[in-house]
Amino acid sequence: MDGLLNAITNLNEVLWSSVLLVLLLGTGIFFTIRLKFVQVRKFGEGFKRVFGGINLRGKKAGKDGMSSFQAVATAIAAQVGTGNLAGAATAIAAGGPGAIFWMWVSAFLGMSTIYAEAVLAQLFKTRVEGEVTGGPAYYIKNGIKNKKIGGFLSVFFAISCTLALGFMGNAVQANSISDAFNNSFGVSPLIVGIIVAIIGGFVFFGGMGRIASVTEKVVPFMAGMYILVGVIVIVMNGSELIPAFKAIFVGAFNPQAVVGGAIGITIRQAVRYGVSRGLFSNEAGMGSTPHAHAVANVKHPSEQGSVAIVSVFIDTFVILTLTALVIITSGALNEGNLTGIQLTQRAFELTLGGFGDVFVAICLLFFAFSTIIGWYFFGENNIKFLFGKKGLTPYRILVMIVVVVGSTLKVDLVWQLADTFNGLMVIPNLIALLVLSRLVVKATKDYDELKK
Repeated sequence: MDGLLNAITNLNEVLWSSVLLVLLLGTGIFFTIRLKFVQVRKFGEGFKRVFGGINLRGKKAGKDGMSSFQAVATAIAAQVGTGNLAGAATAIAAGGPGAIFWMWVSAFLGMSTIYAEAVLAQLFKTRVEGEVTGGPAYYIKNGIKNKKIGGFLSVFFAISCTLALGFMGNAVQANSISDAFNNSFGVSPLIVGIIVAIIGGFVFFGGMGRIASVTEKVVPFMAGMYILVGVIVIVMNGSELIPAFKAIFVGAFNPQAVVGGAIGITIRQAVRYGVSRGLFSNEAGMGSTPHAHAVANVKHPSEQGSVAIVSVFIDTFVILTLTALVIITSGALNEGNLTGIQLTQRAFELTLGGFGDVFVAICLLFFAFSTIIGWYFFGENNIKFLFGKKGLTPYRILVMIVVVVGSTLKVDLVWQLADTFNGLMVIPNLIALLVLSRLVVKATKDYDELKK
């Protein structure tokens, strides 16, 4: 088993330290140029649609899809997960404060990629047994002209996505919840897993309508709660805020000037960990969030594309950045070899005392559970693609079992396998995005003409 773990870890090291990062960043640069900085041009419209359009919460979600707000809430539910609490900490610990700058760069470029994903998801959405559905598997199969290649890549994507998110990813999320509650409150991981599975099952079996109803309520609450307390911590450490930003910008190009030469962090490490943790968190280009954007009720595909841009902004520029500033201003980096969620917990604890540790555990529950819902939904769309609606009941039961089992296991191997299948998702998705880029450009120009 150790040999298998080492082999998969080495494979992921190659995939995620060079190959996929270059592909994802390259695609982001391509769409940024091809769409004339769409992430800047459409940001204002997307912001208004997410925060200013109460009517977007509209009618109850069902067979005809969900509102634009519900769709972006479902996407953010998946994006804003444990990576927002642990990802920034891991990036800073491994790449220094400068990694945050490169996280911002990757997110900025990723905004154009996720716009393209959302537009294509809208263009190629369809109905399966009367219910609106969509996602990369559909635009890969129906968009690529060579039917054999499109058919193979779409099935390859659907299987990889279901394994990476619906099963392995959700096992890891459940494990994060059980670990946090076991460490903070002494609750048995098995009990936590059973409770999470039961609540999750209630949402799963309620279908798209219940998923939309839960995410549109949970996401604003959990994000608002975390932002409020995070801002309080930063204000309490206000004298360290300007030095924190200096550390981020100086560390991006001269890490040793910030962390000291003895630690040996290089610019390459700052770039690598900043970019990889950012992409893992906001999921731009990975082919996950298009499943949510596909089912949004909008008049034009570009409208949902603008909303998708804002989801990356919220995930990376707001929540991940907030976590980073809490860590840097609190002095937690001086505590030793802490990383991941332990570093984030320590940062809040140093400022807020025992409440900080409990607060992070509660946030972890909301963040991880919302991700379980989002990733379940993404897997559901691919199960419908592969088997039709008859595959949903077995899938729902299996995900509940995975949540319980994942809560009780050491998940190093599962986490590495999830990373591998995440990488396998990316490749067919990026191929389709680039091949079908002309359709994204055409839809964008069409919408721009309508707006004149």
